[in-house]
Amino acid sequence: MKRIGSGLGVAQNPDALIYKNGFLVRKVHADSDGKKTPRGKRGWKTFYVMLKGLVLYLQKGEYRPEKQLSEEDLKNAVSIHHSLAMRAADYSKRPNVFYLRTADWRVFLFQAPNAEQMQSWITRINAVSAMFSAPPFPAAIGSQKKFSRPLLPGSNTKLSQEEQVKSHETRFRAISSELNELTAVIPDKKAKVRDLEEHKQREEYLEFEKTRYGTYAMLLRAKIRSGEEDLSLFESSLFDDGGLQRAHSSPTLREEHSSSSQASSAKRGGQQQ
Repeated sequence: MKRIGSGLGVAQNPDALIYKNGFLVRKVHADSDGKKTPRGKRGWKTFYVMLKGLVLYLQKGEYRPEKQLSEEDLKNAVSIHHSLAMRAADYSKRPNVFYLRTADWRVFLFQAPNAEQMQSWITRINAVSAMFSAPPFPAAIGSQKKFSRPLLPGSNTKLSQEEQVKSHETRFRAISSELNELTAVIPDKKAKVRDLEEHKQREEYLEFEKTRYGTYAMLLRAKIRSGEEDLSLFESSLFDDGGLQRAHSSPTLREEHSSSSQASSAKRGGQQQ
């Protein structure tokens, strides 16, 4: 495993396919664990972005195959394993902006040239994450009651696409059940501040994971049904009549066995940033 940028370690695969590239303007919104990025480091910067395998490479100049990636390129790179891209419906300062929350809960804002490109980047990032993110490690067993997010492997999944989508669906339903149990219990207002904060963090985490796994399951199930290996062709078919609506930037899976698009969940996920 080679460490990519300031995020979690992920294996660089020189033979990985390039799923999308083009210019985007980036702003760092939150550092690892969702901690607010210091004001002086939040400026917007333009990059030529290349989605290669599970890595977003951000370069100052346009990509050239013969040019080696510089140390700065690698420093700016972002691993998208277990990440989720969502339309920034609550961000009004710039048009065509989407959020990207990574496995370690860093948050980036990206501005695309137009609405069509914004939706395309969201779809490609989520589809690639759904296709290749390996199943999470089993939860750690210990005496600590404090809530902590599970570790998410940066390696590529070894499951077939059908096994992968079933894994996402299983995770979605398990998290939905856990979230229902959590929200069914109203915290005692007299409880310790620490306990109330932990309850809030757990709820936010479960709501986000429900949206993420629902999105993964829907996209990957739709891809399998389409029979398309080329993501550009799959993307085109995805938004044809009868397909997903463009406004639903983060479709989610219903808790029942059927699937649907829940735009409100996606919007709520974006607002939590």
